[in-house]
Amino acid sequence: MEVVIALLLMLGVSHGVETHCDGRQNGAQCYGALGGTVVLQLMDSASEIFKYQWMKNKTTILQGRKNVIVHIMDRSSFTPNNGTFRMNDLRRTDAGEYNVLTFDLAGHESEQRTLQLSIQAPVSSVLLVSECLSQGEMRMSCSSEGGDSPQYSWTLDGQTLTDAQLLSGNNETNNITLKQDVSGLLVCLVRNHISYVLKEKSISTCGFIYINCIVSNGTNVSEWVFEATNTLCIEPTTASTTLTDTKTSTVGKETGIIVSIKPSTNITHSNQTGTTHSSDDPWYISK
Repeated sequence: MEVVIALLLMLGVSHGVETHCDGRQNGAQCYGALGGTVVLQLMDSASEIFKYQWMKNKTTILQGRKNVIVHIMDRSSFTPNNGTFRMNDLRRTDAGEYNVLTFDLAGHESEQRTLQLSIQAPVSSVLLVSECLSQGEMRMSCSSEGGDSPQYSWTLDGQTLTDAQLLSGNNETNNITLKQDVSGLLVCLVRNHISYVLKEKSISTCGFIYINCIVSNGTNVSEWVFEATNTLCIEPTTASTTLTDTKTSTVGKETGIIVSIKPSTNITHSNQTGTTHSSDDPWYISK
């Protein structure tokens, strides 16, 4: 599943993305989407400001007196009663530092503020690839198409990945290696300041199991092994041994005696009448 969401609206890949920013504080940092629209709150209202001017470098972008707009650049509009400036079809060259100047009735500068505008291309798609390594680890690679300054984050079953689940990488890198026992719904999210895309993948172990036992030569084995080809620490299966002994009774009649014992029990027969049994071994006689 893939989800593409801009801060407000995404229509198509880039055109139609609209972002908002409050530029009433000096030094505000604002972001706009390449090909989209940015709406900047420059002031509460221009209706009571005798003269105002918005500039980039030495170029005048907007100039007005109260509710009257004297000059405005193309691809833009200004609403004096709420002080919002809208810039459309954003280009890379629109990025930079802007200055807001206001003047009183005497023509003296009453306020000056700066605003930094950055233009970014939205993230368009994400590719998530998994690879099982030789010891059962899983390498995950998350890459994005489009998008300036992408930032990455990971979750597993809705929770942020922890160091205990990772062999390499961290929650903010695009390539990570998961430990052998990690499984669930893994999500890679790629974002920048104006959009984000996520990609999810259901992952399971790479067919490895963890064994911990002492083998026949006394060696302790504790490691991850591939279950399908594993020959270590497998419980042996044993079958009951059935022994049939035919003896002649004192009256010359043959009697079939069946003794059922554990495989590890040794029995020695003699010519004596009767049989000695271990109290630890179950046995029965049937005729």
